[in-house]
Amino acid sequence: MKPNGHILIIDDEASLRQTLARILQRAGFEVTTAANGKDGLSLVNEHPFDLLYLDIRMPDVSGLELLKTIHAKFPDLPVILFTAQPDLNSAVEALRRGATDYLLKPLKPQVVIDRTQAILADKQKERRRRELQRQIETLQAELMALDNDRTSAPEMKPQQAISSDDRFLRRGMLTLDMHTRRVTMNDRVINLPPTSFDYLLVLARHAPNIVDYQTLVSEAQGYETDTREAQELTKWHIHHIRQAIEPDKRNPVHVINVRGSGYRLVVG
Repeated sequence: MKPNGHILIIDDEASLRQTLARILQRAGFEVTTAANGKDGLSLVNEHPFDLLYLDIRMPDVSGLELLKTIHAKFPDLPVILFTAQPDLNSAVEALRRGATDYLLKPLKPQVVIDRTQAILADKQKERRRRELQRQIETLQAELMALDNDRTSAPEMKPQQAISSDDRFLRRGMLTLDMHTRRVTMNDRVINLPPTSFDYLLVLARHAPNIVDYQTLVSEAQGYETDTREAQELTKWHIHHIRQAIEPDKRNPVHVINVRGSGYRLVVG
């Protein structure tokens, strides 16, 4: 079943705002739009939304500042920032302030739909996971009451229940689940934004070989770019992956930069 949801678009550019709204509406989503940051913030405060698309450059308020305000009040609301000018510093700052993803203009319709579906599907699964966890805890309490000799009920491990070569990609201590789009490393669950997950997936598929910048961008995002732009786009996704999996971010041992060529994934 496809995920549905109510999406808010905040962008001062009318043509892009309307086009993005049509793309999402045709994909089955409910869409509300705002032409500036002030109106967008009022809408967020007044109505529940499942996902927010936010232009990083607007005349009345910076998208980054608006993101900071929204994330402080609604930390579970996924936010996708978009911009016509890729900027590593802005991208990294967006992630630090709670952005879920970062897309480039012109926004490609299928990329928008895929990202939206992936993020909302993750949100639905996380909500369902919490429901199941509560049910498990309730059952465990009942079992303990029935049998005082038991200290805990058997703990279910869904990840071990289904194991298929089509679903899981394993590289040493790293496992990528293509169905749930989750990463585990040494049995620790790692949450990555959808695009960063795709970059890690490309690295894992090619591991331990070097993946050049253009191949990374092409296979992860579907963009055809020159080497310089590809290198710039790749940097902040690699930064986010390293933040998640490296024991020492300043001295990476898993995602290795091969200067002037690309990156390779090394996991034991």
